[in-house]
Amino acid sequence: MTPNIADIIRDHVSLEVRCIDRLYVNGYMPKLQTSGGLCYFLRDHRGYPIPSPALFKPMRERFVTAVHQFVARHEIPLLEFESGEDKDAIAARYRARFTRREGVVFVGVAQEKMRSFKAYKRAGPGTKVGFDFSRQPVAVNHYYFYVHDQDWGPAFLKIGSYLPYPVKLCLNGHEWVKQRLRCNRVRFESLDNGFLSCADPTAPQAACDALGPADVQAFFDRWSHRLPWPLTAEDRAAGFDHHLTIWQLEVSLTQVFHRPVQGRHFFEAVIRDNLDLGRPHRVRLLFPLRLTRATPPPAFGYRTRVITDGVQPSLHVEYKSSHIKQYFKEQHALRTETTINNPKDFYVAKRVANLTHLRDLGQQVNRKLLEVERISHHCVLTQDALDRLQRPTVEGGQRASALRFGDPRVMALLQAITGFTHLPHGFHNRDLRPHVAALLGRPYSRAQMTYDLRRLRLKGLIHRIPKTHRYTATSYGLKVAFFCAKLYLRILRPNWAALLPDDDRLPRSLRVALDQLDLEIRKLHEEAALAA
Repeated sequence: MTPNIADIIRDHVSLEVRCIDRLYVNGYMPKLQTSGGLCYFLRDHRGYPIPSPALFKPMRERFVTAVHQFVARHEIPLLEFESGEDKDAIAARYRARFTRREGVVFVGVAQEKMRSFKAYKRAGPGTKVGFDFSRQPVAVNHYYFYVHDQDWGPAFLKIGSYLPYPVKLCLNGHEWVKQRLRCNRVRFESLDNGFLSCADPTAPQAACDALGPADVQAFFDRWSHRLPWPLTAEDRAAGFDHHLTIWQLEVSLTQVFHRPVQGRHFFEAVIRDNLDLGRPHRVRLLFPLRLTRATPPPAFGYRTRVITDGVQPSLHVEYKSSHIKQYFKEQHALRTETTINNPKDFYVAKRVANLTHLRDLGQQVNRKLLEVERISHHCVLTQDALDRLQRPTVEGGQRASALRFGDPRVMALLQAITGFTHLPHGFHNRDLRPHVAALLGRPYSRAQMTYDLRRLRLKGLIHRIPKTHRYTATSYGLKVAFFCAKLYLRILRPNWAALLPDDDRLPRSLRVALDQLDLEIRKLHEEAALAA
């Protein structure tokens, strides 16, 4: 018998690690984001009488010359990336040949777009020359410094060669943890950017929890003073330095299975459960686009099953500009990963000081997804729980009306709740109401929604977030919603016609089976009567 999702997670996971995965950090100079700031920098700080675009080129050439001198002095390869070239594949080849503990592996140059300043000559009376500046997209060279850091392992910094000199950092939390475990002499086996096993199962998680914004800032401070930099030390001392913000953050939960078959069981159950309940926009199984030696077909060819060899199952849930994905990592582990592309989706500022809070939030989202999957696959209710829903009760001195199974309004309400279980900040009256109305197929007023939210809250199915008008479903509420939705959608509604008199000659498998059962019962009754 195939175990359910709750049993798989509880009994068949050998190692569980919650960690920041890829982290993209943006570096910007607050004092050089506007035309006024640029004029102050050129005229008041640098001392030029006229803030002119002619001053940009010498600044750029100074930086480019410093880069070429740096790579020549340290004998570092300098590559020009072609359009569409796989930078990660090139970096992997050079990193494989890099033997030092720390240093720059190679430097790459690519022409990319960025927002810079364009100047317009100011027209007016007299001979005095002036310029107006505005931010416009331009295509300029960016320099990629691929480094190997003693704390972070493989990483890179990308520096724009034109004002206002944007900087991007690409770091990986798993690599930071691996470096820490190596320093502490803890043996482990890698799983790409993760862990397959560890001699001390508690050590990876302890190291993951220790990672914070100070470690990101320390990496930037260390390499920004070692590498060629667009601005001088005097400029940086005067406050023209980069501040770090979070551009993209991946928070992962990796659960390694004892046997790979448990992972296939997990995804078969999840996909089967969500085909009708979740109503996803699309359900696809992905096959390799090109068959090469690196991507051979399975031994017995592709087969039409939900999960099979050569198919990479994945689940994606989108929320504003961020999303959650769940996939089977290297056929060994379940990877649940929340990617935060904009921290403001969760009402959090972008500064890197909020890294710990965003990590906790991403872990909460990962846990919520797994909780919903476990409850949806194991949502049996006791007789007492069903009775409590079917009749009016008094909760905390307030009367709560019944939620009768089969009532169209109740069934639409419970089905609609399942669509909001992944939202970290819950839902409003106005969010849920259109979904209930669509499922009912008739108008559904705000007053009706308010009444239904009250009885859901009193019955313990939803929880009101303090000091707000937002609600979240409780674990009990999710169990009730999934149980009633499954029973109604999968058993009663498709087979209800089989219980009615046969008005036509169309075969119905369940009605035929019930008729056969009734016939056999009558035979037994007649035989018992004759024997008496």
